[in-house]
Amino acid sequence: MKRIGFLSFGHWSPARGSETRSARDVLLQSIDLAVAAEELGADGAYFRVHHFARQLASPFPLLAAVGTRTRRIEIGTGVIDMRYENPFYMAEDAAAADLIGGGRLQLGLSRGSPEQVIDGWRHFGHAPRPGETEADMGRRHAETFLELLKGEGFAAPNPRPMFPNPPGLLRLEPVSEGLRDRIWWGSGSNATAVWAAQRGMNLQSSTLKADETGEPFHVQQAKQIRLYRDAYAAAGHARPPRVSVSRSIFALVNDQDRAYFGRGDSRDQIGQLDDFRAIFGRSYADEPDRLVAALKTDEAIAEADTLLLTVPNQLGVAYNAHIMQAILTHVAPALGWR
Repeated sequence: MKRIGFLSFGHWSPARGSETRSARDVLLQSIDLAVAAEELGADGAYFRVHHFARQLASPFPLLAAVGTRTRRIEIGTGVIDMRYENPFYMAEDAAAADLIGGGRLQLGLSRGSPEQVIDGWRHFGHAPRPGETEADMGRRHAETFLELLKGEGFAAPNPRPMFPNPPGLLRLEPVSEGLRDRIWWGSGSNATAVWAAQRGMNLQSSTLKADETGEPFHVQQAKQIRLYRDAYAAAGHARPPRVSVSRSIFALVNDQDRAYFGRGDSRDQIGQLDDFRAIFGRSYADEPDRLVAALKTDEAIAEADTLLLTVPNQLGVAYNAHIMQAILTHVAPALGWR
């Protein structure tokens, strides 16, 4: 494991005990948490995208703002639901945010997960083509986005333009060189992991996936990662791939930690997600020495090069910084971090 970052779902609520009581709160605190993570020595600040919910939604203003307040940390998403996206407008936004941040974006995309409303992407002006599923539509949007990031011309110029054009077909502007190599696919199955590998994307494997073998979650996820790497190698891509996994991990180092998370061991759970059986990975919470021992048995963490810590963002910046510091100090070195 080479890198550790955090993944925030960006919840906000006026409920009792919430430190993020409004959308403004969660946006500003997300920036502050990324700054704190960089100061602690963490490697990445990642944000989940959900629509029609009291959570972070449009990611690029936030990513650009984080880019202006940090200098080293990777800035990413985990994930953007491509069913909702216009890939042309998204390519412009993504390039602009990447240029502002100095080429540090790591954008996680996916076909999406169950949302708050029925067919929410229709309200954004999108619909599957005849014979397409909504998942097919999301993957099609992703493939268009990847092509646009290459920065190649495709649009015929106006023969009488307002401003002079360069020769040949025109491309979207701005273009951020290298961003195409920093696109990830959030995969929930073995098949989509292979699909992502064939297209030269990095892999994000979250805390759930399709239950394809009945084995423990971390075993299935490790097999998914190995299938991805095999497919990536077979496709002949020159750039080495990257793989991240997400986990809820809490080192219990004080009484506040024990009050919040010291409720004993958790286990994998099985549930129904859309039209398939899904397996949800366990959370880890324990004293640091026992936590290290448990994490060393997690096969998927061992296979990945990047670990994203899902954080309880509503507990505020200071406490979430404490969570990261405890992991980076007491746990991560024993797992091979740096």
